[in-house]
Amino acid sequence: MDNAALLAEIPRLRRYARAMLGNRAAADDLVQDTLERAWARCALWRAGSDLRAWLFSIMHNLRVDQLRRPNMPIHSFDEDACEVPTRATQNDRLEVQDLESALRRLPDEQREVLLLVALEELSYAEVADTLGIPVGTVMSRLARGRERLRLLLEDQTSGVNLRVVR
Repeated sequence: MDNAALLAEIPRLRRYARAMLGNRAAADDLVQDTLERAWARCALWRAGSDLRAWLFSIMHNLRVDQLRRPNMPIHSFDEDACEVPTRATQNDRLEVQDLESALRRLPDEQREVLLLVALEELSYAEVADTLGIPVGTVMSRLARGRERLRLLLEDQTSGVNLRVVR
């Protein structure tokens, strides 16, 4: 395994973990655990195969393990320092917050597939390999996730009550 190739995947791993967990500290811990496990099991990686898909598979399996364990309360000390990157306008920030809120309301299975396809730009086959599910299941979860996300976002925008003031 090439160290440079492994290092090149860290930004993608961090972006996916941050989008999945919504907490910078927890995401960094998950990325660190992923890299540690990948390094410890580098002999299992098949040369010539997709390193990114292998790393995302490790991250997915670690996340599943975390969800199976009893929840321990996690307190982040830099919660105020976390800001969602946005453009300069206030509306953009609100739209990003609406999107983040809608993503949180999706089931984990749909959110995982949606983020891997849309954010990480993995192919359906790579997502299927990463999550250990059939390609048809990826397409089904993606379609249901997109539809549910669209409905959630429409519901948030239709709930705004504005009055004309003269």
